[in-house]
Amino acid sequence: MIKFFLTVSGWTLISRVAGLLRDLMLAAYLGTGVIAEAFQAAFSLPNLFRRFFAEGAFNLAFVPLYTKKLAAQKDNEEFASEALSTLAGLLILLTLLSQLFMPYLIYAMASGFAGNDRFDLAVELSRIIFPYIIFISLTALFSGILNSHRHFIAAAAAPVLLNIILIISMILSAKTKWDIGITLSWGVFCAGIAQMSLVYFAVRRLGIKLTLRFPKFTPDIKKLFILAVPAILTGGVVQINLLVGRQVASYFEGAFAWLYYADRLYQLPLGVVGIAIGIVLLPELSRALINKNSLDGQNAFNRALEFSLLLTVPAAVALIIIPLSLISVIFERGAFTNLDTISTSQALAIYGLGLPAFVLQKVLQPLFFAREDTRSPFIFALLAMFLNVSLAISLSFYVGFLAAAIGTSISSWVMIFLLWNGCKKMGDSSRIDARLKRNLPFIILSSILMGMVIYIVQYFLNNSLHTPNIRYLMLTILIFSGIISYLFFINLFGIISKQGLRAMIKK
Repeated sequence: MIKFFLTVSGWTLISRVAGLLRDLMLAAYLGTGVIAEAFQAAFSLPNLFRRFFAEGAFNLAFVPLYTKKLAAQKDNEEFASEALSTLAGLLILLTLLSQLFMPYLIYAMASGFAGNDRFDLAVELSRIIFPYIIFISLTALFSGILNSHRHFIAAAAAPVLLNIILIISMILSAKTKWDIGITLSWGVFCAGIAQMSLVYFAVRRLGIKLTLRFPKFTPDIKKLFILAVPAILTGGVVQINLLVGRQVASYFEGAFAWLYYADRLYQLPLGVVGIAIGIVLLPELSRALINKNSLDGQNAFNRALEFSLLLTVPAAVALIIIPLSLISVIFERGAFTNLDTISTSQALAIYGLGLPAFVLQKVLQPLFFAREDTRSPFIFALLAMFLNVSLAISLSFYVGFLAAAIGTSISSWVMIFLLWNGCKKMGDSSRIDARLKRNLPFIILSSILMGMVIYIVQYFLNNSLHTPNIRYLMLTILIFSGIISYLFFINLFGIISKQGLRAMIKK
């Protein structure tokens, strides 16, 4: 299972690094101005809905059912074709409706844009970008099929295409003097087609033949919807949290972009660890439950939890201690000013406090979804949403746009408490084993010691980190001082041996 984690994480890391380069170029070309905020709002809209139809609710319900049919070697292709046809029909209908009601959707996301240039431009760009939801959601369905067959590479590699195409779009725009907002929007549209094509042909190479047909409400689709509806509602709650944050940010000039860039940076470890864990863990837990093997289920859960914490806790410590250095070196150039750096780094540090909780949700939720329980996570998410909305709105009068980040981080930890408490009824498969109990304190201690090291190194490199030409080298030294010191401490405390580390790198 670790091998599968590392496969998905490796490709996700490539995607996130490419995404970081994309955002670096966006910051340089657009800064935090009108076009930047309009494009980010437009790009956020299909990504909001993809949580329902893509790697969100629909897929969380689909994967356990498909895995069960696959294990029984009965009607798995037929079920996948029915799910494909139903999902495609829903997405086409949603896209047509969105074109009609786009101004209302933008107002719901960023009412602070109303009455200025950002609003009209966001509507125009959204009409181009929104069909991306069709392609990316079908990409997720095909990816779910591949993951159930333990084929992870194509699905994990698909996001790389989006970032490559957007980078090419910006370069083309600069060379040809095309409108950069329009060019980027069409780039997103084309990237969706490329991503879907990649995973579709991977499914075909497995010998799985899917057919599009007129959607029918068969017993299997009915069961799929029974499981998916609570998950859709859970996804809806999560999106309300995001919408509240964006609404708060839209009333502070530049804040929409500040939160976007901070979000993109903390998404790097979240994607590499959390999303990879969720992708691999759900079919593994489903398979263990089908085989009634609680020991395999417990081992899968504990190793996923241990692997997540091993990589996430030090990442969170780094985001809290050196956010200014990270943002300054990565983004501060061109239209991205020193004020933008300070504001973005403040948001990033707050997101860093919530990072372990964001990742742990990806580990705990599959325990419920593998058991076809989508109702409990919905109730927990609803309670967390009320807290998030209350914090984001009330605190905005005192701390401005940072209230959105504070609400998100605190409510995520509350969500972890609720999920953990809900796991108690699941028996052995959700219990912490002796190995994790022994290693967890040392993971935390190693991360704190690493934090002290990078704080000291940052102190001595402070001037150099803000000096043109050499600041990239200085940030590299700062980051590697954290990596090397953390590896030293986890080896010192026996969390992972030199042989184990070499074996992981080899895999």
